Amino acid sequence: MPSSPPAPLPRGLWGVLATPFHGPRLEIDAESLRREVRHYLGVPADGLVVLGVFGEGASLSSDERRLAVRTVAEQAGATPLVVGLSARSTAVAVEQAREAVEAAGGAAGGDRATSVMVQANSADPGVVAEHLTAVHEATGAGLVLQDYPETSGVRIDAAAVLQVLDRCPFVVAVKSEAPPTSVAIARLTARTAVPVFGGLGGVGLLDELAAGAAGAMTGFSHPEGLRAAIDAFAEGGHVAARRAFEPWLPLVNHEAQPGIGLAVRKEILRRRGLFDDGVVRPPAPSAPPEILALTDQHLAHVPQEA
Repeated sequence: MPSSPPAPLPRGLWGVLATPFHGPRLEIDAESLRREVRHYLGVPADGLVVLGVFGEGASLSSDERRLAVRTVAEQAGATPLVVGLSARSTAVAVEQAREAVEAAGGAAGGDRATSVMVQANSADPGVVAEHLTAVHEATGAGLVLQDYPETSGVRIDAAAVLQVLDRCPFVVAVKSEAPPTSVAIARLTARTAVPVFGGLGGVGLLDELAAGAAGAMTGFSHPEGLRAAIDAFAEGGHVAARRAFEPWLPLVNHEAQPGIGLAVRKEILRRRGLFDDGVVRPPAPSAPPEILALTDQHLAHVPQEA
């Protein structure tokens, strides 16, 4: 067990990886996953998230989760990783966390920090703190606290999150995805030095950066756009970031449609040549053909350097 708290996550772009599938049994396509990792590293991303909510971790078996983590870790080299947990009950979360840390640490990836992302499982800060403590004590890993009520069904306010952070010095970041995200991020960053990241496909990125976010921890079929906005904000503030992000915003909006956003994103990744197949695993819905008929129009207007 570490004698001192783990270091906070680096600021910047943390790319949430989609998990590609192929074949009639929708098996993990490891080669497409490697291409996706290589693309993010070339953007570059400051870190990678495997098995996030949009990584379909909840639809994977234990063996598949280990395969996905191992594949990403081997391709990512020394790039820091965050591994998401789909479980919200403590016993299962501990089991998944141990598997994740073992898979990442056993891969031939060099000297790399691996953290674990844990969803808030209660509105009670005491319950959340006990949950996180159990995961940390079982693994020694730094933890990212994810506040994503759309998936977890849990609504926890900023004051409660701050109480959790006071009790859990091993939390290395907060991923704040409770709309309106800029409000929660502003309230957190005003009172903690723990880095707070936005998500939700980058829809609120400009306001999140202005509210004090450390960057973006999200997926997008064109992470170059997220990188451009984050870098522009660091150099020239909100005005520069707005100018840099404007060409990407229609595609961000197109990709973030409720219910089918992941299917749209994976199809665009296929069209970019990163995935061999854009399929999602049921019960996740496929994108309607009426939506995909509009996708090429959006892709025709993204910046050419992408």
